[in-house]
Amino acid sequence: MSRTRLFGSLCALVFLVNFARVVFAPLVGQFIGEFGIGEGTAGLIVTLAWLGSAAPRLPAGWALTRFARHRVILVSGAMLTAGALGVALAPGVLALMVAAFAVGCASGVYFVAANPFIAELFPRRVGRVMGVHGMASQLSAVIAAPAVTVALWYDWRFAFYGLAVAAAASTVVFVVLAARTDLPDAGGSDTDFLAAARGEWKLILAGVVMMGLTSFVWQGLFNFYELYMIAKDLPPGTARNLLTVIFAAGVPAFLVSGDLADRLPHVPYILGIITAFIGGIVLVVLAEGLAAVIAASVVVGFSIHMLFPAGDTYLLASLPDESRASAYAMFSAGMMSAQAAGSWVVGEAVEAGATYDAVFLALAGGLTVLVVVYAVLHRLGRVPGGAAGSTPAA
Repeated sequence: MSRTRLFGSLCALVFLVNFARVVFAPLVGQFIGEFGIGEGTAGLIVTLAWLGSAAPRLPAGWALTRFARHRVILVSGAMLTAGALGVALAPGVLALMVAAFAVGCASGVYFVAANPFIAELFPRRVGRVMGVHGMASQLSAVIAAPAVTVALWYDWRFAFYGLAVAAAASTVVFVVLAARTDLPDAGGSDTDFLAAARGEWKLILAGVVMMGLTSFVWQGLFNFYELYMIAKDLPPGTARNLLTVIFAAGVPAFLVSGDLADRLPHVPYILGIITAFIGGIVLVVLAEGLAAVIAASVVVGFSIHMLFPAGDTYLLASLPDESRASAYAMFSAGMMSAQAAGSWVVGEAVEAGATYDAVFLALAGGLTVLVVVYAVLHRLGRVPGGAAGSTPAA
């Protein structure tokens, strides 16, 4: 069985695990109305899904030193099925929070296992396959808001019932294909989790700071984008579907960025992407009228989604076989922990009386400082893994 078919099943799984995370954003307003909560609590529900995505990444990284990649991916599929059912059946806010955290855990286990696995399946085109994998993930984000709109005609819980069924079926398909495929053994020497973290800590730290802090801002922006657009006097339906615009802009961004990440120096490329994202945030704040908001949303969506394959390629192509999965798990856990509180911070700031414009401009200012500092450090040769063209062994 070809590795391409197995990769196809992974694309199906990543579609579902990402849908499980992003589908909470268009439901923030629904949670506020149905459960009688404020913006801060609603933001905490979303944050818990992303904290859940961060929480199991270190344990999953350790598990990869003991168990085959595909077996850990199987566990993530089972967790996603159970977590989605938990959300669908949640009777109150506390149960919803627990289930949101569980859904996030499934995605965390998946990404820690699947991303190194994909890099080892196709060692000579890491950026390209990470771009395609990311595009599959992004397609789920595109349909999240329309899926919620359709589900709301009946009951928002139907979206999670459907997710549970699809997750179970996709996991079974993946297991069958993995059993029939000649799998790589590049990670066989990756057996010492702590040694890998110690040996690659500079690269891990660089990735966590650049990717984690930028994603912190992104979390706060997209999870409150619908309410922000309503505050700009757009109709609720239009505001919700602007999330689709942002996510749709990210679909080609993954492909474009994956190809560029294989050819351009990693650190300058990532800093350029972050700069474009900062510009997009400023444009969103300044935009007035539907046409201007749509244009600014496209800039934000395209730029931020270029970051993810670029960041993954930076780490996965720079790490050696003997530490790839372990070090990537450490990076992944740190990056997700750094970003997870973004929606909670924005929600608390708005509930305390700050305007969305002020909050987002302040966050954009913080990212500007980050870019300047890392540009100087890179110029001084203090940022590891900056060159393009390195690839993991088969």
